[in-house]
Amino acid sequence: MRGLYSVAILLLVIGGLNWGLVGLLNFDLVATIFGTISLITRVVYILVGVSAVYVLSVKLNEKK
Repeated sequence: MRGLYSVAILLLVIGGLNWGLVGLLNFDLVATIFGTISLITRVVYILVGVSAVYVLSVKLNEKK
């Protein structure tokens, strides 16, 4: 599970940096690398969202 958690954290960092670039510079790095409406871009966005839910659930369960 530690490896899965590390991948989830990495995806959250990528997603956070991407949204920071979108907010500051109106530049979507993921779309630039993989294409604006490509399947890979959508998969990256989905994985970032799933990672957020996973990390949140792990952190909430640690507190119990």
